[in-house]
Amino acid sequence: YAPNISMDRETGIGTWTDAQITITIREGKRPDGSVIGPPMPIELYNHMSDRDTKAIVAYLRTVKPVKNKVRKSVFRMPLHAAKPAGKVADVSRADPVRYGAYLAGPVGHCIECHTPMVRGKFDYKNDVGRGGRPFRGPWGIAVSRNITPHPEDGLGKWTDAQIMKAITEGVRPDGTK
Repeated sequence: YAPNISMDRETGIGTWTDAQITITIREGKRPDGSVIGPPMPIELYNHMSDRDTKAIVAYLRTVKPVKNKVRKSVFRMPLHAAKPAGKVADVSRADPVRYGAYLAGPVGHCIECHTPMVRGKFDYKNDVGRGGRPFRGPWGIAVSRNITPHPEDGLGKWTDAQIMKAITEGVRPDGTK
C-alpha cells in the first residue's frame, strides 16, 4: 500500500522533519524505525544528490494535507534500509553520459525495471538496462525492453528523437505503443 505522503499531520508526513523525510527517501527508514519495502527504489535513491533530494522535500512541503489513513504493507521477506547516504554531490550536466546515467538511475530509476534480477537482486554490474523483467497486472504480462545500445535487441539504431518520443509518448520508431 502506498503511504500518504501529503502534509497531513495525522495520516501523512506533516509532522516529519526535513531530515526525516530525506532519510526516508534515501535510506528507506521511517522516523519510527520501520523500513520501507518495494517498490520504493531505495538502492537508487541512496545516490540522489543532496540538491535534488532537498528539492523533493521542498516540493512535498507544498502538497496539500489530505487525511487518508492507509494500512501498512506486509512483506514476506526481510527488509533492509540502505546505508546512510552522507553527502552526495550534484552530477555535472557538462558530462552528458554521467548525467544521463544519473537521470536513468537515482532520479528516474529507469534502470530498475529494465535490469534483470539474479537471486532476488538487480544485476546492475553485468546486465544494467538489458530488460526482460516481467510485470504482471490486469493487462496480462508486460516485459521490460532492452534499453542498452545493442544494435539489434536494444536502442542502438534509434535516433535521439526516437528515444525521446518513446520516453515522452510511449511510441516506438515503428509506431507501436
